[in-house]
Amino acid sequence: MHRWLFGSRKGAAEEPPTPGPSGEGAEDPVVAASRKLGAALQHHQAGRLSEAEAAYGEILSIDPDNIDALHFLGVISHQRGEHGRAAELISRALSRNPSNAPAHNNLGNTLGAQGKLNEAVVCYLNALALDPDYVDGLLNLGAALRAQGKPDRAVACYKRALALSPHAAAANAGLQDALRDQSNVDKTAVHQDKAPNLKPESCEWHFNQGNSYKDQSHWDEAVASYEKALSLAPDFSPAYVNLGNVLNVQGKPDQAIACYRKALVIEPDLLEAHYNLADVLRDQNRLNEAIPCYEKVLALRPDLPEAHYGLSHVFRNQGRLNEVLDCHKKALSLDPGYVEARWGLAMSQIPKMFGTDADPMKCRTAFAAQLDELERWFDGTRNAEGFKAVGSQQPFPLAYQEENNRNLLKRYGDLCARLMRDWFERQDFVVPGRRSSDGVIRVGIASQYFWNHSVWKAIVRGWFEKIDRERFALYAFYFGVRQDEETLLAKSSAAHFEQEAKPLRQWVQGIIDRQLDVLIYPEIGMDPMSVRLASLRLAPVQVATWGHPETTGLPTIDYYLSAEELESPRAQENYTERLITLPNLGCFYRPWGGEAIRLDLGKLGIDPRSPLLLCPGMPFKYALQHDWVFAEIARRLGRCQFVFFIPEVSNLAEALRQRLDAVFAQYGLNFDEYVIFIPWLNGPAFDGLLERADVFLDTIGFSGFNTAMQAVERGIPIVTREGRFLRGRLASGILKRMGLHELIAGSEEDYISLAVKLIRDGEYRDRVRKRIETDRHVLFEDMAPIRALEDFLAKVAK
Repeated sequence: MHRWLFGSRKGAAEEPPTPGPSGEGAEDPVVAASRKLGAALQHHQAGRLSEAEAAYGEILSIDPDNIDALHFLGVISHQRGEHGRAAELISRALSRNPSNAPAHNNLGNTLGAQGKLNEAVVCYLNALALDPDYVDGLLNLGAALRAQGKPDRAVACYKRALALSPHAAAANAGLQDALRDQSNVDKTAVHQDKAPNLKPESCEWHFNQGNSYKDQSHWDEAVASYEKALSLAPDFSPAYVNLGNVLNVQGKPDQAIACYRKALVIEPDLLEAHYNLADVLRDQNRLNEAIPCYEKVLALRPDLPEAHYGLSHVFRNQGRLNEVLDCHKKALSLDPGYVEARWGLAMSQIPKMFGTDADPMKCRTAFAAQLDELERWFDGTRNAEGFKAVGSQQPFPLAYQEENNRNLLKRYGDLCARLMRDWFERQDFVVPGRRSSDGVIRVGIASQYFWNHSVWKAIVRGWFEKIDRERFALYAFYFGVRQDEETLLAKSSAAHFEQEAKPLRQWVQGIIDRQLDVLIYPEIGMDPMSVRLASLRLAPVQVATWGHPETTGLPTIDYYLSAEELESPRAQENYTERLITLPNLGCFYRPWGGEAIRLDLGKLGIDPRSPLLLCPGMPFKYALQHDWVFAEIARRLGRCQFVFFIPEVSNLAEALRQRLDAVFAQYGLNFDEYVIFIPWLNGPAFDGLLERADVFLDTIGFSGFNTAMQAVERGIPIVTREGRFLRGRLASGILKRMGLHELIAGSEEDYISLAVKLIRDGEYRDRVRKRIETDRHVLFEDMAPIRALEDFLAKVAK
C-alpha cells in the first residue's frame, strides 16, 4: 500500500512575518499563501478532503505557483481516483521545484495507479536520488518492482528500508512477500535477458549501443542510448552507472551523482556505482562525502588498488600528508606496477598545506629523493604506461614555498617529456604537409580556463579582445566543459574554437592538424591535460605564461611570458625557459565593474567597531613561517580583527586556524578576539566586504593578482611584502605601476609596521585611498603589452 506524505518544503509552513501597519502596503501574496498552508494541511491530514481542497485552491488563487498547494492538491486528486489530474498537478509542482523528493514519490504513486509501472519506478528512483534514506520511497519502489516480477530487486529495497527503520511493519511485510515471490521464480528465466542474442530495441541492445557510442566519444548519442535502455527497464543499474559516467564527462556532475545513487537503490552493493560516486564527489570537493564511498568500495573489495589511490586524492586535498602516503603505499602493495600510484607517491611528498609540526625543507628533500627513484622506476618496461602518470598529480604545492624550484622542476619536466615522447613515438599520428603561407600567423591557445576564471581574466581575455586579427589568427583548444559569457567571447573571437571532452590522442591530432606557428599554454601546473600536451612538441614555438606563476621545467617549452613590473632583475635564473617580460603588468586587464553588495558585518560575525584587516588568500597560500606576523600586528594594535575565508575544502581553513591559534597563544593573545573565518564570498559580496575593510593584507610569498586588482578598484590600501620570485611579486607589481612604492614592504618587520601605521593613522590611510583612486587608471586596458606580444609572436614565428 502506498504511503503519502504531507510534509511541506522547508520554511513554507513556518509562522509568517507579521504584516506591516496600515499604510505600508498589502500583505505579500507569497507570505499570505504560506500563512494559509498550515490550516490546509491540518484539514488534509484529518481526512477533510473537501475543506483541504478548497484551502489549497484559495492559496493558488493568491499564489498560482505555490509548490506545496499544487503538490497536495494532486495528492487529493489521487485519493479520489482522479489519477490523470493528480499527475498533472504534481508534475506542475515538480517543474517549479525538481528537488522535492516527496513530490517525486507521490507522482510515482499516481502513475503506478494508472498501470504505468516503468514511469513510477523512475519517479521513486528520482526521489531516492535526492534522499537515499527515504523509507517511503524505498517501500513504494519495492512494491513496484514486485509488481513487475522482479523480487530480487524488491528484496534489496525492503532490506534497505528495514535497516533505516527496523520496526517498520510495511517494510517487514513487503520483505516477506518479496522473499515468497523470489522462491517461486524460475532462476533460468531470471537470466534469460543475459542471453548473447539480444533483440533489437531491447534494453540490453540500447545499453550496448550506448557503450559503443561511449567508446567513440560520441557523448550525446551515448546518453540517448542509455536513457532509451532505462525507459525500457528503469531498474537496469548498469545503464545508470554508465549514464552517470558520460554525464560526468560532459560536465554534469550533479546529474551523474543522481544516476549513481539510483543504481545503488537498485543494487546497494554495486561496486562500480560506489567507486564512481566517490570519484565525482571528490572532484566536486565534497570530500567528506567521498570518503565513506571509498570506504564502502574497500569493504566490498579490500584488494582494489584504485580505491586506495582515489582516497589518496581526497586526503591530499585535505592536507593530510601521512594518510596520502599511506594510501599510495597500500595501492602499490596490491599492484606494484600501478604507475599513477607510484607517481602520486612522489608528487605527494610536498603537502598542500603544512601543519604546525611540519618541516618544509625535509619535505623538499624527500621530493628530490623520490624524483631520483621515479626516474629509475620508469625503466624500459614501465615507460609504455608512463604517459598515464603525467599530469595525474603535479608538484603544484612547491610554488607555496619561497625557494627557487628551477632545478627540481627541471628534473620533473625532463621526466614528463621523456614519458610523453615515448608514448608519442608509439602512435601513428597523421602529420599534414606544409601549409602555404597566407601571411597570417597561427597562434594556438590551449587551456582549461576559457571561462570567468582568474587565468582567463588576468591574462587570456585581453588577447582575444585586442590582438590584431589581420596579422594573427587565434586557435583555441578548450579542454573543459564549463561555459559562460566569457566562453562565448572566446568563441566569437577565435579563428577556430575546439571544445570537447576528448582523450589525449584526439587532442594531439587536433592540434597537429592546425599547423600552428606558435602554441601558448596560459598555465602549466594545474590542469592535467595541459601538462601532458605541453610535454610534447606540437608546434615550432611553444610558450607558457603566468597562469601558474612558476617555471614549467619542461624542455618542450621555449619561452615564458611575464611582465616587467612582476620580475626581479635576475629573474632569468628562476626559469628553464627563456624569459620574456612584456611592458608594465604584461596584460590588458578590464576592471571588474558592477555594484557591491552592502553587507551586514554582524551577520558574518565581524565586529563593525574593530579595525578590519582583510586576509583573502586561499588557506594554503599562508606559509607556516609567516604565521607570527598576524600575532605581532595584533599585539601592537590591540583591538582589531583579521578576516580569513573558508573555501570549499574547509579542512584547509581549519588547519590554518589551528596554526594561527597556536601562535596567538604563544603571544598571550586570545585568538577568537582577533581572528574570524567566514564563508568564501564571490563577486559583489566580496566587493562589499572590501569597501568595509580598512586594510588588505596580501599573502607573503605567494601574492594575489586578481584579488589585489579588486582591492584597488574599491580603493582599499594594500600591504604587501615583495618576494624573490614572480609568484611573490604580483601585488607589488600593481602598486609599483601606480607609483605606490611606500606600500611595498621589504621585510616581515616592514610589513607589520606598515599595517599598524595604516590602521592607527586614519589621515594617512585616507591619503593612500585617494592616491589609489587617482592613479589606478594606469592598470586598466593597457595596450602596450598587447603590442609587445604581437611583436614577440611575429619575431619567433619567423
